[in-house]
Amino acid sequence: MSQWENYILRPEPYVPGEQPAGEKLVKLNTNENPYPPSPKVTLRLETMDAAAFRKYPDPSASILTKTLAENYGIDPSQIFVGVGSDDVLAMAFLTFFHSPEPVVFPDITYSFYPVWADLFQIPYRQIPLDEQFCIHKEDYYGNNGGVVFPNPNAPTGLELPFEDVEDIVANNPDSVVIVDEAYIDFGGVSVLPLIQKYENLLVVQTFSKSRSMAGMRIGYAMGSRKLIEALENVKYSFNSYTMNQAALELGAEAVQDPEYFRNTLDKIIKTREETKAWMRDFGFTFPDSKANFLFVTHPQIDAAELFEALKKEQIYVRYFPKPRLSSYLRITIGTDYEMAVLRGFLKRYLGR
Repeated sequence: MSQWENYILRPEPYVPGEQPAGEKLVKLNTNENPYPPSPKVTLRLETMDAAAFRKYPDPSASILTKTLAENYGIDPSQIFVGVGSDDVLAMAFLTFFHSPEPVVFPDITYSFYPVWADLFQIPYRQIPLDEQFCIHKEDYYGNNGGVVFPNPNAPTGLELPFEDVEDIVANNPDSVVIVDEAYIDFGGVSVLPLIQKYENLLVVQTFSKSRSMAGMRIGYAMGSRKLIEALENVKYSFNSYTMNQAALELGAEAVQDPEYFRNTLDKIIKTREETKAWMRDFGFTFPDSKANFLFVTHPQIDAAELFEALKKEQIYVRYFPKPRLSSYLRITIGTDYEMAVLRGFLKRYLGR
């Protein structure tokens, strides 16, 4: 080994969901929205002047932060945007988690959290969910270097009640609490109103799920001006131009079409609830998801074998070969047609 190789950082990386190519596949493995973005996004894309791309984008991302602020009824100074919620969360880890005490998050949760902690050399402690995959708020009281968890949780889809989230924030006045609301629009209750009450609360959301724009990479955080200013200071010490011009303009257009947004969510929620019903009929069990996916298991079926059988039929779901997760599959809610294809396969597989 060359001497320089001894000094390479080698974290254990996050493993993203597979992105298979093909026209006839049914892709239910990465929680993307099965419907296109707002028609307003398409119209704006068609009228964009490519010559404008020769210039750097607005480093303050004002067109997007102002639009988001109007949408949520908060001040633009309370919003920070980045290249997907992954970028925003990574920046938050880098900004806020410097205590000698460990950052705490669930043992079953978004698997990027321990990756960022290791990358930034942040001590952390994973708190086990109970046997029903529930978070107990009391487990997050006491000394820590920060708290972070998704709500609804991933990959379980379970939502922690608003009151329990507030209790966690209230009982951690000396730590920053990050609530990752990537899936909140699919039936959960956002704790965004609490940012006006608690200076230590940061709420993170994304365009990748409910707004059908995973390919544009747009995420944002909302919190007190102190938190947002701290994030901005780190951003400007790292990369001033995080958001490209097209993403800023198209993201703003998406936010300004609330009717399409609501209609799309209603379709996904309806399909999710219908899928829950026939999945139960097939003998599957799962937590009561408030996200755009189900986390399913079956007493007579090996999850790994089912995963491979589905893949052979060009139906892609997510399998996590990890403790407590290896008997489950995470299945994104697709279109009614895609779920019908999945249902037909499972019916044959189960000999129904």
